[in-house]
Amino acid sequence: MSAMLVLLGGVVVMSVLSGAYTITPGSALRILTGGANAEMALDSRILLDIRLPRIVLGLVVGAGLALAGAVMQALFRNPLADPGLIGISSGAALGAVAAIVLGGGAFMTLVPAAFAGSLLATFCAYLLGRRTAGVAGLLLAGIAINAVCASAIGLFSFVADDSQLRSLTFWTMGSLAQGNWSVLALLAPWTVFFGWVLCRQWRALNALLLGEREAMHLGFELHRLRRRLIFMVALLVGPLVAATGVIGFVGLVVPHILRMLLGADHRWLLAASMLGGAIALALADSLARVLLAPAELPVGIVTSLVGAPFFLWLLVRADRRDG
Repeated sequence: MSAMLVLLGGVVVMSVLSGAYTITPGSALRILTGGANAEMALDSRILLDIRLPRIVLGLVVGAGLALAGAVMQALFRNPLADPGLIGISSGAALGAVAAIVLGGGAFMTLVPAAFAGSLLATFCAYLLGRRTAGVAGLLLAGIAINAVCASAIGLFSFVADDSQLRSLTFWTMGSLAQGNWSVLALLAPWTVFFGWVLCRQWRALNALLLGEREAMHLGFELHRLRRRLIFMVALLVGPLVAATGVIGFVGLVVPHILRMLLGADHRWLLAASMLGGAIALALADSLARVLLAPAELPVGIVTSLVGAPFFLWLLVRADRRDG
């Protein structure tokens, strides 16, 4: 864990200094310690008003997505599970696309619409899935909800004009460019609170790994536990997706790697996943800002370029092990 903290610090320093506009280490240090002069006004504005809130947003969103992925993988007892499995991400995407096409796409309209879409999709998946015992029904309901949301997004994309189509395309790719201190003032306490609540569920998650019958024998009421975990994950992830768009594979790759390295004890895995997710997304955003500088890649493209091959490797590895 201490090594991850050191790595996190290194990634943050690298993120502060990287970008299309170069800020030297000495200038960054003077600005952060309050020693900037009038000649450093541009550096100060870029660092304090643009780059730093974006970095902090990446840390918050990465930590939340990875924690949600660790919880979902334990709930489904499947290392390939992630928050999008039950429609959280696709529901948020549908809400945001609807706001862009029907409401003009203002940020203060888009975020509540995306959040409402994620909660509605999760609620529908839960209502449909609870008719079947275990998590199989929820999984099938999530697949159906994702398909419905994808169809509706396609319909909105068809009727959108050129400017709306550009906005919704960039939103669905995921970006931290909307990061500012006002957004973080709402998002950071929300993520910290629900992250703390989910981390306290480590005993229940460890019990779920043993199997549903064993968890019941240990005193956990599975129906209530499953419902509580699902909606806490939705409440955690919904605002994150609403603020940044769809950023894939962080919730899938990070918890899986850490489980391979640290084991499946959620007492440590959940906290490690938050640190790992923060590191991964901050690093991905740094790469997104410098790979094609002065142009900028959406961070969701970077996470997909790394995460998709890893996902394929997991499938091949699982197939060989089963064979």
